[in-house]
Amino acid sequence: MPRPITLFTGQWADLPLTQLAPLAKRLGYDGLELACWGDHFDVDAAATSDKYLKEKWAVLQDHGLTCFALSSHLVGQAICDLIDERHQSILPPDVWGDGEPEGVRKRAAKKMVLTAKAARRFFNARPGAKNPLAPAIVNGFTGSSIWHSLYAFPPTSQEYWNKGFADFGKRFGPILEEFEKQNANFALEVHPTEIAFDLASAERAVAAVKGHKRFGFNYDPSHLGYQGVDYVKFIRTFGPRLFHAHMKDVWWGHGDGSVGVFGGHTSFGDARRQWDFRSVGRGDINFEEIIVALNDINYQGPLSVEWEDIRMDREHGAAESCAFLRKLDFARSRIAFDAAFDKENQ
Repeated sequence: MPRPITLFTGQWADLPLTQLAPLAKRLGYDGLELACWGDHFDVDAAATSDKYLKEKWAVLQDHGLTCFALSSHLVGQAICDLIDERHQSILPPDVWGDGEPEGVRKRAAKKMVLTAKAARRFFNARPGAKNPLAPAIVNGFTGSSIWHSLYAFPPTSQEYWNKGFADFGKRFGPILEEFEKQNANFALEVHPTEIAFDLASAERAVAAVKGHKRFGFNYDPSHLGYQGVDYVKFIRTFGPRLFHAHMKDVWWGHGDGSVGVFGGHTSFGDARRQWDFRSVGRGDINFEEIIVALNDINYQGPLSVEWEDIRMDREHGAAESCAFLRKLDFARSRIAFDAAFDKENQ
């Protein structure tokens, strides 16, 4: 069977789950990738309350939906970042605290560990769950202490960047050990502002955590394409570490020439921009090549639509994105197409 198609709820957190679930079903989705903000998934409640878990699954199943992954992008961003006032708007109050940067980072790390426990409990509670259970998937960000040095001036040495990767390894190593205890995988969405934002930095990130088996990626081609990174090569390079896949489109080279790839401090949707996110199938990403590559590495997880097209009504976009992927996706062949030429198979 082709892969299930899910909707990432992060951009829909203004809607309560009881309202979003029936909408997602009407739009054609098989399930939801639940964001750990809004009322979609409460990490603290899920880590302690069996009643909460039962109620959450009931909402999904009442509308014919399932779930394959949780997402903790906002808390994850604070683990390695240089903290400033922008973080307060995205973090839970218990993580922000008094806003002292190192305290924020440590509380964010603690919350991520709790998220692994909550995810394990949540997927254990899935009605009809079979043993042995597959690893629980937590998608997220890491933040980065060296993103601000992206452009190497003042002159930036490899030693300086190495310190950033060492900081990431130091902070995420213990987190990944806790994920191991919970049979959970952390899937970094490779993305500008994170410790890994292209193939080269992703390879360094894997090395920084000493190849820990619980560290992998939430594949998203949109953050690679406009940078000029080979987003299909990423699949083939990191195949076993692709724990989850976002389907999001982007176009580039469509501005008026006054804004480059760094964005010019313009807002999304500004017509001058060199690149912008688009509804799936309307940008420059070749999803046909992505589906073939995902089949080649035997990725069997969901295709999760992260819908971010500021120029389009989101319900229209989410519906057409689902339909586009439904038509495009196909199961991997289980036979060689020329096997029937052999008389022994006739």
